[in-house]
Amino acid sequence: MKKRLFSIAFGGALIVFAGFRSDSGKEWQYTFSKIDAEVKKNSKAYATLDDAIRNIGHRLTGSENGERAEEYAYRLFRSYGFRDVKYQPFEVESWMRNEVTLSIAPDNSDNFHDLEVVALAHSPVSAKVDAHIVDVANGLKEDFELLKEKVRGKVVLANIGLVNAPGRTNLHRSEKTALAIAYGAAGIIMVNNAPGQILMTGTASVDGSLIPIPAVCISNDSGRELRAWILEEGPLVAQISMSNASRPIRARNVIATLKGKSDEKIVIGGHLDSWDLATGAIDNGIGSFAVMDIARTFRALKIKPKRTIEFVMFMGEEEGLLGSRHYVRELARLPRADKVRCMINLDMTNDPMGVNGFGRPEAEPLLKEIGNMVKKIDTSYANRYVSRAGLHSDHQPFLLEGFPVLGFLGRLPDEALQCYHADCDHFNLVNRRELESTVRIVSMYLFALANAPTLPSGRMSPEETREFLVSQGLKEELVLGKDWRW
Repeated sequence: MKKRLFSIAFGGALIVFAGFRSDSGKEWQYTFSKIDAEVKKNSKAYATLDDAIRNIGHRLTGSENGERAEEYAYRLFRSYGFRDVKYQPFEVESWMRNEVTLSIAPDNSDNFHDLEVVALAHSPVSAKVDAHIVDVANGLKEDFELLKEKVRGKVVLANIGLVNAPGRTNLHRSEKTALAIAYGAAGIIMVNNAPGQILMTGTASVDGSLIPIPAVCISNDSGRELRAWILEEGPLVAQISMSNASRPIRARNVIATLKGKSDEKIVIGGHLDSWDLATGAIDNGIGSFAVMDIARTFRALKIKPKRTIEFVMFMGEEEGLLGSRHYVRELARLPRADKVRCMINLDMTNDPMGVNGFGRPEAEPLLKEIGNMVKKIDTSYANRYVSRAGLHSDHQPFLLEGFPVLGFLGRLPDEALQCYHADCDHFNLVNRRELESTVRIVSMYLFALANAPTLPSGRMSPEETREFLVSQGLKEELVLGKDWRW
């Protein structure tokens, strides 16, 4: 991809990217200061997330709680003064857990030991498996290939994260499950990397459809115990029994629009839904409720952007990016879809210290200069910059359609990261100051992107998108995830 020479005006002050020279941009600094003061004084992100968790609980797509969360977001946007708020309904196959057990015994023994376990989403509606366990370590393709003669008909044991694998790239749990299916496994047991007895869930399906084998997760402590037992006793047998529900339901994205002076558009969103083991405070309460508070901030300051801004609460992300896929399908049908100039995704974003340009080098000068102006308002902001594309959140459907994507480099304490998709993701993990920092910093970037006279990145053609995804090293992962269309 060739870099383009371009210049933009910041509030009458010219910034030229090529050399490179920068003046102050006083008018933008003034607006950034107003944003900073407004959020510090009046932010509702922490209070509304607390209220939603207390009154709704989890926000599983297709459940009554999920429907109540959609309505909560709709009413919140309206209360902030948005007149253009709408539901975007879509139909999905909704998966819900029922019962699951995992029992382990040495070969030729009836002395079964039960382990605490949770089912991974999109496991079969009903399954009973009785088979030997084969340990495939990290569950990467090379691990399966090494044991391919032993895997067929067995229950494989795999780490969710990487263990003792320097230089290797991890796969999503759904991709490890896809490998297990491809190599003929009868089931898969995944070991959580978080220490202790924490249980986590998540989808085991690459495309949101039911998988043919049961997939379950055990804690890190149980995984260590199981592997030690294998060393002591030799081959072990796993009995997995589960029942789940899967039925067609309707879910709704929630979209609030702040009309701009041009027909160009910035989309900023985060997924509102969460898994049902806990309340989804970190994943993705902090992201989605930050987006809604950014919307409140723009309305409170009566900002009239050059570009239209759509604030989107996506549903169904956890079950396979269902809401964002639907949004992008609908977008692609529009004659002026190319007018979407950037998609900003907040998924577990917390206390940003920089941005990710997602592999678009032409955007780097502008994003770094915006960061320099943010740093003048908040001297603690590090203005870090990386540019690498990744998958597995609501930006992915936009990325595959060639739209520019922007993410933020946040930070979370270990206790929050360990509760990812887990039974401990509760409101006590949310840090008010850091959540409000997300609102402040992202609001400033959003204002800059919505008001710059020109933006450096545009939508790529299908051919350019293909080359881009290959250059970012994403082809193999997309093929495995059944999302490679070239």
